[in-house]
Amino acid sequence: MNENDITVNLASTSKIDSVDFENLTFGTVFTDHMLICDYKQGVWEKPVIKPYEPFLIDPSAKVFHYGQAIFEGMKAYKDEHDDVWLFRPDQNFERFNKSAVRLAMPEVPESVFMDGLKKLLQIEKAWVKTGKGNSLYIRPFMIATGPGVVAAPANFYSFMIILSPAKSYYSGEVKVIIAEHYSRAANGGIGAAKAAGNYSAQFYPTKLANEMGYQQIIWTDDATHTKLEEAGTMNVFFRINDTLYTAPTSERILDGVTRKSLIDMAKREGINVEVRSVLVEELVKAAEDGSLKEIFGAGTAAVVNPIVGFSYKEKYYELPKLENPIALQLKEKLNNIQYKLAEDTFGWTVKV
Repeated sequence: MNENDITVNLASTSKIDSVDFENLTFGTVFTDHMLICDYKQGVWEKPVIKPYEPFLIDPSAKVFHYGQAIFEGMKAYKDEHDDVWLFRPDQNFERFNKSAVRLAMPEVPESVFMDGLKKLLQIEKAWVKTGKGNSLYIRPFMIATGPGVVAAPANFYSFMIILSPAKSYYSGEVKVIIAEHYSRAANGGIGAAKAAGNYSAQFYPTKLANEMGYQQIIWTDDATHTKLEEAGTMNVFFRINDTLYTAPTSERILDGVTRKSLIDMAKREGINVEVRSVLVEELVKAAEDGSLKEIFGAGTAAVVNPIVGFSYKEKYYELPKLENPIALQLKEKLNNIQYKLAEDTFGWTVKV
């Protein structure tokens, strides 16, 4: 596909001048345009870039009744030369289609996903602000628009991309509670897919955690609740002495792009990394004997989100306050690659 294969209908005016880019609430402000590409009766139609606006959908659309909905989270960055860059977009594209397959949805052609995204970003380039901490959050998603309440996959789908300017993500001090009852995902389930339902299922147990004074949950395996798996909506790392540990990806654990990037970067920096199941009892023991130095979440929105302490069986364990934590070292090095302030020796960045 080339640019001529994408229909472009530009907005008559832009709302960019009314946006306070210094005081953005994550994911609440959207750019002037969006991309939409419909799938009908086995065929992908021509992608359209059009003004960002609501759209009509049948009340019996399968997305409402059977939850056929998937998404991705990506970011675009602008360097000091006013060029826009994506970070490992191939990984998001591949994972998007893995999610589609798992939910019996059609795979999106690379030309629609990648060429459509690049064209949309070229149109919205002014929304990507320079300066470390500024980015444009990218939300590709697909929903089942086919009508009918028969419990079966739809015939019609809509793939869309919307864009939201973002500032550096900071959520304050994060305290977590380790899950003892609720589960994020189960073997044979859809935990490894970025399915909308995975996230809505987390809202209630997270609400309970919030009421107890914790910001997030560290999820454990569904069968025994003895293995540490993810933190909130992020992959999670544990530093015991000078080794980083993180759980292997599985049917229950999302193959995070930030996660795999941090693993590669830590290895390059000579930090010992072990990808294996970490037991709750291991974490508690390490907290008690002082060998637990850091816990941090890893994901697109925050990149790295340090955790200051955790609760398990109604006992709270505070983590030490370190001068130069590995979490922030890795975040700085990864950000420098994303903003083209350091050499990208991995070949992760893609110019728009």
